[in-house]
Amino acid sequence: QVHVEESGGGLVQAGGSLTLSCAVVGRPVSTYAMGWFRRAPGKEREFVAAINWSGGSTLYADPVKGRFTVYKNHAENTVHLHMNSLNPEDTAVYYCAADFDEVRSWSPRTSYEYHLWGQGTQVTVSS
Repeated sequence: QVHVEESGGGLVQAGGSLTLSCAVVGRPVSTYAMGWFRRAPGKEREFVAAINWSGGSTLYADPVKGRFTVYKNHAENTVHLHMNSLNPEDTAVYYCAADFDEVRSWSPRTSYEYHLWGQGTQVTVSS
């Protein structure tokens, strides 16, 4: 059965780094675009980053631009979100989501365009 496996969260000090990983088990990584979202305590879920089907296009939310990098490892069939220079405002549950529809226009910020979601992984940044 196709499902999403997400991992890599944890506790890190401000200024540190973490890498989150996500894979759609049962589907090659080239067959989906992937978005990353996060929900901080008491806040709405927000878009963080996304990568398209080929891995050639990426998009970042302004708060993470220059600090986070999303990329595909085709050999591992996995998408990674590498997060640098973390600060306490990055504390949230992070979710990856897969979009399988390559025909329509890519809308990476639109959460309802995604077909399958990960279970979420907690990232906590201490000051």
